[in-house]
Amino acid sequence: MGISIVGSRMQFTALLWHVNSLSDAPIALGLVGLVRILPVILFSLIGGVVADTADRKKILFVTQGIQTITALTLGYLTFTDQIVLWHLYLLTAIEGATFSFDLPARQSLTPNLVPKDVLTNAFSISSLVFTTASIVGPLFAGIVLAAPSLGQAYTYFINGFSYIAIFIALILLGDVPQLITKGQKVELSAIKSGVNFIKKSPLIISTMMLDFVATFFSSATALLPIFATKVLNVGEVGYGTLSAAQSVGSAITAVFLTQVEQIRKQGPILLGFVILYGIATILFGLAPTLLLAFLALMLVGASDTVSTVIRNTIRQLQTPDELRGRMVSINQIFFMGGPQLGELEAGVVAQFFGPIFAVVSGGIACIVGVFVIVGIWPQIKNYNGDEETFAR
Repeated sequence: MGISIVGSRMQFTALLWHVNSLSDAPIALGLVGLVRILPVILFSLIGGVVADTADRKKILFVTQGIQTITALTLGYLTFTDQIVLWHLYLLTAIEGATFSFDLPARQSLTPNLVPKDVLTNAFSISSLVFTTASIVGPLFAGIVLAAPSLGQAYTYFINGFSYIAIFIALILLGDVPQLITKGQKVELSAIKSGVNFIKKSPLIISTMMLDFVATFFSSATALLPIFATKVLNVGEVGYGTLSAAQSVGSAITAVFLTQVEQIRKQGPILLGFVILYGIATILFGLAPTLLLAFLALMLVGASDTVSTVIRNTIRQLQTPDELRGRMVSINQIFFMGGPQLGELEAGVVAQFFGPIFAVVSGGIACIVGVFVIVGIWPQIKNYNGDEETFAR
C-alpha cells in the first residue's frame, strides 16, 4: 500500500500549495483543516460501528474507490483550468468523510492479521511503510509542481492512479478472520457502548487527549507553504523538502522501532516524546535556514512516531476486538481533530501575529498541555506495558 500513500501524501502537499496560490491569506490554509475535520466529527462514530458490524475488507474497497474518484476529479478541474477555492474545500471534505469509515476498518484489521505479542512490531512496520512513502510523496510533489511540463494537475492524476496498488493488495489479502458483532446495527446504542467503554479507561482517554493537545497546538503543516515562500524563500522544491522532513525523521525512527519487540515503561516514554515534540516545534519556528528547519522537522517526526506507536499499542491491547472499530473511530476524532483544528488555529494566529509566533507559541502550549493531562489522568505516567488488557 506504500505506492498509494506516496500518491496521497503528494496530493495533500500539492493541495496546500494550490490553496496558497489561490489565496494569499494564512486563514485560507487553516480552513483546509476545518473542512477535513468536520466530516470526521459527523461520521467517525458511525464509521466505527460499521467497522465492527461489517466486513472490514469490503469497507476498504468502497472507501478507496471514492478517494480515487475525488483525486481524478481534482486533476480534471485543475487541468481544464476550472478549479476554484471552494472546489478544493468540497473535495477535501468528501475525502474526510470517506476517511471516517476507512481508518476504523483499516486499523481494526491489523489485530486480525498479526498475533498480540508482535502487535507493537506490526505497528512499527506499518509506520515505517507510511513514513517512507511520506518522504517520497512530498519530494515528488515539489518536483512535479516545479516542472514546466507537468504542474499541479498531475499531482492529483498520479494520486488517482496510485490507488490501483491498494485494490491489488486487498485482493491478494484473501479472507480475513473477524469477530463481527452479530445483530448490532448502526444505531445510537452501539455508539454509546463504545463511548462508555473508553470513558472507563483512563489509559485510552489520556492517550487520545495527548494526541489531540500535541497536534492541536504544534501542527505546523498548513503553514509550510508560507514558511517556504515568505520566511525561508525556498520555492516549490524547498517546500517539498520541508514537507518531507517530518517523514524522514519518522522513517529513521520507525526502522529502529521495528527491532524492538516490546517497549517497557510505555507511559513515561510516551510523555517524554510528546514533550520533545513540542520542543522540536519551537526549534522549527525559530530556524533561520532550510537546513535547520529540516532538522527540526525531522525531530518533530521522530518524536511523533515513537508516541504514535506507543499510543496505538496501548489502545489496541486495552480494547476487545468487538469494540476496536468504535475505539478507533472515537480516537479518529482526536487523531484527526487535533492536527486539522490545529491547522485552523495556526492559520488564525498567523493571520494576526505572523507564522513564526504561531508555531513557537504552539510548541510551548503543547508542553504545558502534557503536564495538565498527567494531572487529570495520572495513571498514564505509571503505565509499564504489561498490565492486564481489556480494561473495563
